[in-house]
Amino acid sequence: MRAMPHVEGVEHRFVEAGGVRFHVAEAGPVEGPPVLLLHGFPQHWYAWRHVVPLLADRHRLIMPDFRGFGWSDAPYQGYDTDTRVDDVLALMDALGLDRPLLVGHEWGAWVGFMACLRAPERFDRFLALSMIHPWPQHRRLIRHAWRQWYTILWEYPVAGGFVLRHWPAFTRYILRKGMTDPGVWRRAELDEFTESVRPRERAHAGRALHWQYVLRDIPRLVRGHHRTSRLTVPTTILFGASDFAMSPEALAGGERHAADLEVRVVPGGHYLADEHPVLVADAITALSAGSARARIG
Repeated sequence: MRAMPHVEGVEHRFVEAGGVRFHVAEAGPVEGPPVLLLHGFPQHWYAWRHVVPLLADRHRLIMPDFRGFGWSDAPYQGYDTDTRVDDVLALMDALGLDRPLLVGHEWGAWVGFMACLRAPERFDRFLALSMIHPWPQHRRLIRHAWRQWYTILWEYPVAGGFVLRHWPAFTRYILRKGMTDPGVWRRAELDEFTESVRPRERAHAGRALHWQYVLRDIPRLVRGHHRTSRLTVPTTILFGASDFAMSPEALAGGERHAADLEVRVVPGGHYLADEHPVLVADAITALSAGSARARIG
């Protein structure tokens, strides 16, 4: 098992939930308002390293590794969105989390949307980073589909796992491309995330995550599977104006399917928590304050 990167004030434990052993990183006072942070790809809990010191004095931060990533178990199956939502809800049960503020980046944000649609009573508010909502306009989505070219090298059976295991330079290239200023990355950070998806079972998880999205989620989007669903959890989307993976144009129209949805296009690329942690922390603080005011009111 690889050595755990260090972040001041972060403690670690393992929690059994739904038959999977999850690694959970935690920081902040136990009595503080809970914030559940879900990482994207190719990352793990360490994606929140810059956000932690900005919030840990007053919030309870819970940062799990998804199955197959970081230090959580990596079973062969279970990388479809529905199962990953099951994992989040089971983990919340195991941790005794009651209506946390949910924060998700990229694939973590996609799971966040689906969790809020399935079990809205479980979440207080939701902050989605660098991910489209479930109601993109097809015309705009197709126009920018070319931006997802790089996922082809990760998603196909056999080939995707091979690329992740044996071509780390490509993973590092995508991480750097996800910043407006690639110089923000420290070499050790790039190495950490790149190496984390190279072991055989982790590479399989990364490949399966993308392939299951192709097999299940994309057809649902094309069919308008979510068109009758309504998002009732108050939600904010932060989307980098220079995000290479998707255009902010795809975010238009989501408010018709939500009770309270705010879309904010902000400076930055795809990895907002890495490039602009203060912006992300401020958004979390504002949502938490709004939740407190709502409870008092």
